[in-house]
Amino acid sequence: MLKVIIVDDEALIRSGFELILSAVDDIEVVATCDGVQAVRVVTERRPDVVLLDIRMPGKDGLAVLRELQALDCPPTVAVLTTFDADEYIAAALRLGAAGFLLKDTDPEQLPHIVRSLAAGGLVLSDKISPKVIAGYLGDRPDAEAVGSIRELTDRETEVLRLLARGHSNGEIAAALYSSVGTVKDQVSSVLAKLGVKSRVEAAIIAQRARLLDDPC
Repeated sequence: MLKVIIVDDEALIRSGFELILSAVDDIEVVATCDGVQAVRVVTERRPDVVLLDIRMPGKDGLAVLRELQALDCPPTVAVLTTFDADEYIAAALRLGAAGFLLKDTDPEQLPHIVRSLAAGGLVLSDKISPKVIAGYLGDRPDAEAVGSIRELTDRETEVLRLLARGHSNGEIAAALYSSVGTVKDQVSSVLAKLGVKSRVEAAIIAQRARLLDDPC
């Protein structure tokens, strides 16, 4: 059973997401709260995934994300937004957000998104992805992204390509006939060599370097 916490200042949004996720057998919404309560609730309930609104009064999503990432065992956090060009996206990426989705995401996709996040996958809304790729790391030319990838081994490059397509560690392991433990180590090495903190950042570099244009 995957444990989820929904953090949003709007009770209607919290209730809607909880209703959708509670309708499936393998996901449990263990709490919903606003930003002020978020860190305490997460520490007490220890969820696998947190869906976190980026814009909240009292305590915004970036402040919450920063504190969550400082925990000994931080949960996977996906940022919720109603804006496809949210200026907070780059900051949230650097703080370790595992993905971004709009609040009007298709309800049928939400359980799949949570499962993917819990399994180590990344999530980028189709409406957000072009903005992120075009704007994030805007001071780094594509040539630099290509140069960064050249520092990877052949196997690490394969791992990055699959990671950038949104595959979880288990799916990458199956595709490469490897173990999940080995893939976790390889993902950590990829992130370190690319100088990034999150799978989303690594995926963006892969896309800027046109790595996904190559066949699997």
